[in-house]
Amino acid sequence: MEPITLTSDRLLLRPFTEGDAEAIHTACQDPDIQRWTVVPSPYSRADAEFFAGKLCPGGWQDDSMYNFAVVLRESGALTGALGINRRNLPGTYEVGFWTTAEHRGRGYMTEAVRCAARWTFTALGGDRLEWRAEVGNAPSRAVALKAGFLMEGDQRSGLLNKGVRRDSWIGALLPSDLGLPGTHTYLPAP
Repeated sequence: MEPITLTSDRLLLRPFTEGDAEAIHTACQDPDIQRWTVVPSPYSRADAEFFAGKLCPGGWQDDSMYNFAVVLRESGALTGALGINRRNLPGTYEVGFWTTAEHRGRGYMTEAVRCAARWTFTALGGDRLEWRAEVGNAPSRAVALKAGFLMEGDQRSGLLNKGVRRDSWIGALLPSDLGLPGTHTYLPAP
């Protein structure tokens, strides 16, 4: 897929470029980003260059993951990162994100997640968008809830972070949650 830019009220979700490496490196020095996400720890400048210059473009090219720099429309300042990844079940995707320390608590990531969810359901034909985070990552859970995700439970050993299996929370958003049609018929359990 050709990389695209999404627009919301206050944000642009655009593909990362090699020029973002310095801002990514700076943001990922945050202990909370290193603790709760799968970014390497410690996080080097080479990690940021690999992410922006190789991993992100490669995901767009092979249609496996779509990573966006979440930037303010007015200033272009990086507020975070958001990725939509294909899962094994057709029509199922997973969202992951982090927010820079100085931009937390302003609703930017909730706005970005809603924008990316609409794109996932309309442009990618998604029928289910999953969110998961390690149990205890309350800020990520708050974003997911505000974006409309329904919490579906806990998963023992549900994710792997820096070589350690950890319990995770999982939630999902469906097209109907946003008033959109799905690609396939959904028949909920009685």
